[in-house]
Amino acid sequence: MTAAPADLLIERPATTDGAALWRLARDSKTLDLNSSYSYLLWCRDFAGTSAVARGADGEPVGFVTGYVRPDRPHTLLVWQVAVDSAHRGHGIAAALLDELTARLTAERGITEVETTITPGNTASERLFTSFAARHGARVEREVLFGADLFPDGPHDPEVLFRIGPLTDSTPH
Repeated sequence: MTAAPADLLIERPATTDGAALWRLARDSKTLDLNSSYSYLLWCRDFAGTSAVARGADGEPVGFVTGYVRPDRPHTLLVWQVAVDSAHRGHGIAAALLDELTARLTAERGITEVETTITPGNTASERLFTSFAARHGARVEREVLFGADLFPDGPHDPEVLFRIGPLTDSTPH
């Protein structure tokens, strides 16, 4: 199990968390920033497949957003993961992923996790490969969206990480 701070609370996000999630994504300097409206919608429509980490004051210090793929109902697609810079290095991102997948394994029978990572994002690569190791799963990689598919200027390719099967919802 990951060793996140003891006073950390991980739960489903509420619509009122949308602005904080937008700020965390903006301040990450690595995530593609979506509109603030999209984070509000995400906290309303996909709260069941997302998680927020709250610090001792109850404010969000990290989040993971995801959804269950309609054509693969046992696959969680992780959209974004962010942790406030002042709280990084404490296992919060790993704890968010572990808690979310444990919940969705129990509630929806999730057996696989997917995410996309741009080349060179070593922090995300480490996060997801260590997640796979904790859950006894293999990792397959392939380019999902090449750079040429993005219409809004230069964008690195998005590499799909397919992690599964999750042999145990409890990390090793």
